[in-house]
Parts: sequence; structure tokens; C-alpha cells
Amino acid sequence: MPDIQTKRVYDPADPHDGYRVLVDRVWPRGMSRQAVKADLWLKDAAPSTELRKWFAHEPSKWEAFRVRYAQELDRQAEAVAILREAAAKGRLMLLYSAHDTEHNQAVALKAYLLARSGRQAR
Repeated sequence: MPDIQTKRVYDPADPHDGYRVLVDRVWPRGMSRQAVKADLWLKDAAPSTELRKWFAHEPSKWEAFRVRYAQELDRQAEAVAILREAAAKGRLMLLYSAHDTEHNQAVALKAYLLARSGRQAR
């Protein structure tokens, strides 16, 4: 099983983070590129602006958001392939800027990647 983790971009980088990928469509407020320390900013792995605005991090919309986001990810084969490849090489840290640590795109993306990793292995 791939080692995929999530972390707020505002938390300090750690040498054990592995490959750090920012999965926000919008650059985090007040953060320089040096402070973020992302190895990659993969906007295409982030939810569309329309979906992000609809969700607005409302926990009551979480399950519907996950379904809609998975549908978007199914159409982003190249971005998903980049993440799968990175995860195959070692720890993948998905960085996000949302305040909610349980209901955000990185958590949904991690679940999406892990659910599909078993299908790819067969």
C-alpha cells in the first residue's frame, strides 16, 4: 500500500515528509515558494473552482464533495498518474491550505488514490 499523507501547508516542512505536492488550485495566502517547500504544485489534481466554491468546506456536503471530486479526478488522468508514480517511489505528502483537517481535498484525494491503488496492483 502506498504511503500517502496529508499536511497543512502552513505546518513546518519535515525531512520525513517525502515528496511534497501542493494540491490547491490557488496559491496559499501569505506563503512564499520557499516557505511552502513543495516539490510540485499540481493544480490539475485540485478540485475545480466551481466545486471548491460549492463545497466551501461545509462538513454536511463532504460525501457529495468526495463523489464529485472523484469524478473530476477520473478526468485528470495525467495528474493522477503523476501522483501514483510519486507514491510508488516513497512517501507522498499532499499539501493543502484549508483550516479543516478532516474535510478537504487532500484527504479526499488520498482516499481516492488509495482506493484505486489496489485496482492497479491486480
